[in-house]
Formats: sequence, C-alpha cells, structure tokens
Amino acid sequence: MLNMDFTQRVVIDTNQEAWQESPAKGVTRKRLAREEKESGHATSIVRYEAGASFAEHHHPFGEEILVLEGTFSDETGDFPAGTYIRNPPGSKHTPFSKEGCTLFVKLDQFAEGDQQSIRINTQQTSWLPGQGGLQVMPLHGFEGENTALVKWPAGERFLPHQHFGGEEILVLSGTFMDEHGQYPAISWLRSPHRSTHHPFVEEETVIWVKTGHLPIV
Repeated sequence: MLNMDFTQRVVIDTNQEAWQESPAKGVTRKRLAREEKESGHATSIVRYEAGASFAEHHHPFGEEILVLEGTFSDETGDFPAGTYIRNPPGSKHTPFSKEGCTLFVKLDQFAEGDQQSIRINTQQTSWLPGQGGLQVMPLHGFEGENTALVKWPAGERFLPHQHFGGEEILVLSGTFMDEHGQYPAISWLRSPHRSTHHPFVEEETVIWVKTGHLPIV
C-alpha cells in the first residue's frame, strides 16, 4: 500500500514524480496514496492527453475531482480548469478530454451517508473573508469534513493550530510554508489527526484544503 498509514505526515512535491501508465491509453497518473487493489481508496494527479478517454465505469464509493489544467468532460458536460466535482457513491460516467487536462482525483473516500453531487466553477465563484487576511471559498462540508480553497495574501502568517481529524492540502499556486518546510505549487501534504503546524507564505498562495476526514487514531 502507498501512503496508507494515516498516523504519518506525508509530503510529496508532485513535480518530482514520474508519470505512470493507467489502464486507458493516453491517460497517465502520479499516485500519491492508494490501497493495494486497483479499484479502491486512491489519491492521484491524473493527466489526459488530447483526445484521451476512459470507458464507462462506476464509482461505488464516490469520486472527487479538481480540474487543474485544460478541460475535463463526460456525458454531463465540460468542466474547465478550476472546476470542483463530486460524483457520489454509486455514480458512473464516461470521462474524456478533447484538448487534454490535468486533474487532482480522490477515489472511494466519501463519508458514509454523503450522497451530494457537486459541480463548482471556482473561477466564477466569489471569495469570502476568512481569518486574518485569508480569503476562503467553501466547496463541500459533511459531518465535520470540510473542503475549501484558501487564498493567502503575500506575507500572511496564521496562528499555530491543531487539526482534529487531520488535514490534506494541495498547493495550487505560490509557495505554502510552515516550520517543517516549503511546498511549491502542486505539492501534496497530508497531516494526521491532532497534528499541529504554524503556516505562512511570502507570496500570494492558493491552496485546496480538506480537514476532518482522516481516521482518528
């Protein structure tokens, strides 16, 4: 199993990872976390070449997607860069990309009872004021699990804090920092239940962040 010990902090600069083949021609991926079985809990960066497609398939335990580049499509529509997608447990689709795209994908990680289908174009959604100088764009919440985009203005420092139920971050732009290191764009971080840190930035930085969803161990 890859990075399935949820008691450990994981940091991956995906820019340094090699693309790996997938079952579909023209679709490659960088696996960040996954179970041993092919279909199951997995977190990946996925790239579709122009014209690539996947056969129709089911998501018995749901699929979560953030479109990072290009336009991702399926029979329900076309989803440009910045679109946040949740396909609930039991859903199916036939995805493809005419021009090519890059995605952040999480499979089989929906909380029991969460059946919400979501399509949010974050490029057309307003930011809300957050703590300090932060701006927040809520994307999803369910029973203590929360997902959002957070925009950090240059020079912003946040109070040291603890994560009940853990925290997962994908840096979308800029460089995210804390006392443990510096994390450039498209770095992925996962911190366990009750982990603490003191984050800050030097340049404007945008992150995708999910909290409250990791095992309480």
